[in-house]
Amino acid sequence: MVPDAIPLEQVKRALIIKLRHHGDVLLTTPVFSALKRAAPDCEIDALVYGETSPMLEGHPAVERIHRIERNWKDLGLVSRLREEWSLYTTLRARNYDLIIHLTDQGRGARLSRWLKPRWSVAPARKGQLWRRSFTHQYAASGKANRHRVECNLDALRRLGIPIDLAGKQLTLTTGFEAETRVDSLLEQHQLEFGSFIHIHPTSRWLFKTWAPERVAALIDGLAAKGWPIVLTAAPDPKELALIEKIIALAHAPVVNLAGQLSLKEMAALSAHSRLFVGVDSAPMHIAAAVSTPVVAIFGPSGELEWRPWGVPHRVVASDFHPCRPCGLDGCGGGKISECLSMLPAGRVLEACEQLLAE
Repeated sequence: MVPDAIPLEQVKRALIIKLRHHGDVLLTTPVFSALKRAAPDCEIDALVYGETSPMLEGHPAVERIHRIERNWKDLGLVSRLREEWSLYTTLRARNYDLIIHLTDQGRGARLSRWLKPRWSVAPARKGQLWRRSFTHQYAASGKANRHRVECNLDALRRLGIPIDLAGKQLTLTTGFEAETRVDSLLEQHQLEFGSFIHIHPTSRWLFKTWAPERVAALIDGLAAKGWPIVLTAAPDPKELALIEKIIALAHAPVVNLAGQLSLKEMAALSAHSRLFVGVDSAPMHIAAAVSTPVVAIFGPSGELEWRPWGVPHRVVASDFHPCRPCGLDGCGGGKISECLSMLPAGRVLEACEQLLAE
């Protein structure tokens, strides 16, 4: 029993803050679910970057989503102060009893001091001002030896809130519009539910991206076994250029939907596929959230912290690079990760065959 556990029956409204990237926000969804299961009458709001809000839209435990736009930092001083003040007044009007800050960013500490909730929790961090900003702190995981979902749930554990298995599941709602569009695309390409493999070989961080010639070899290997392949990527020009290179190298035909799907549509596509194959990126977590088996290709990032959560999966990583996971943006900071570029296509194909046989 946590000696300073909070009385959940007195928590009428809570704010959960996660100002990170898409995958990071998606991996917070169990926090919303677990809190709602423990306090069903509590209204739970979220504060995230605007571009990541689709990860929470439609979540049954989320009452409201407040957004911070990344371009605020590019605004003039007056405009930025106006946006910040509008956010603050909106949050203050909600009169939160509890703030759960899931990173060590200073903004969350400032909001906790300004909004003055009765209870607040954040990862432990040095500094007197930080400590005074929260009523509770939980130990940060240190080395990446636990999954990020469990690390996020530590915030609730510190408050004395129980966690059960149902509360640990990822939640992502695709929505009618996304489902309708994906159904139309699959019909156009004569693909049925569960009849194809979804490959997303790119990442916004190019040092996490697998070599194009290896992806092409994987496509050919899967196609030789009769599997249609659907390729996706973000609409970023660098990612699209990699997709074009992969297609040029592959002998087998593919359905190329790169740059054409929203995040919700990406989720709907993964949900219709038999298997998802990709690098450590948000689409990998999206596939897991919609219960699709995943083959995840890891390089400099750590699979213990970021592996697919809650679904059958295989992690493929180099056995010949004891330096990984290093967390660097490529070997020596050179944007190319040898542990990825040298990873044989045969190992990924073998992992795919294992999952497809289950």
